[in-house]
Amino acid sequence: MPQDRQIAVIVGSLRRESFSRKVALNLARLAPAHLKLGIVEIGDLPHYNEDAEKDGPPAEWTRFRSQVAPADGVLFVTPEYNRSIPGALKNAIDVGSRPYGKSVWAKKPAAIVSVTPGALGAFGANHHLRQSAVFLDLPMMPQPEAYLSGVGKWFGEDGRITSEDTNRFLAGFMSAYADWVEKLLRGPGELADDARGTI
Repeated sequence: MPQDRQIAVIVGSLRRESFSRKVALNLARLAPAHLKLGIVEIGDLPHYNEDAEKDGPPAEWTRFRSQVAPADGVLFVTPEYNRSIPGALKNAIDVGSRPYGKSVWAKKPAAIVSVTPGALGAFGANHHLRQSAVFLDLPMMPQPEAYLSGVGKWFGEDGRITSEDTNRFLAGFMSAYADWVEKLLRGPGELADDARGTI
């Protein structure tokens, strides 16, 4: 039986009823039992400004870093804004990557689910985030990919996804992610020697 893994979930949309947040909550329900998913909020993070580090970082930055740092992995669930990721998500990435040499992202097995009510699956956001992940040393799961289109009609009144086919796909995605986490980790927070350089 795999040991429990704590997964920090970063939701790119700030809207209370966002499709991304609803998808994230469904992913937590569909994930293997040993993956413990928890959303780390990003909406209160002040814009990153290196000057603010000099006198002690804002409490919101410290809270965010302290929640992501001990996680065994990171799951991003995000919409696409103007063919890229939302500004709030980019800010969270920047906050987590600093101070220099103390990034909370490095070596954490990661995956992306991009979400849109449109037709293209938020492809642009997904791949822009993958580009940042290379620099952040976030080993991103290459397959399967998850580009979720037409999500505006997916949810019942209880917030659950109503399509059995969609639930099966997302359960399979989370099972693959669980395997990715185990492939890279030998113990909590430790990257296996044979997995280095997989980005």
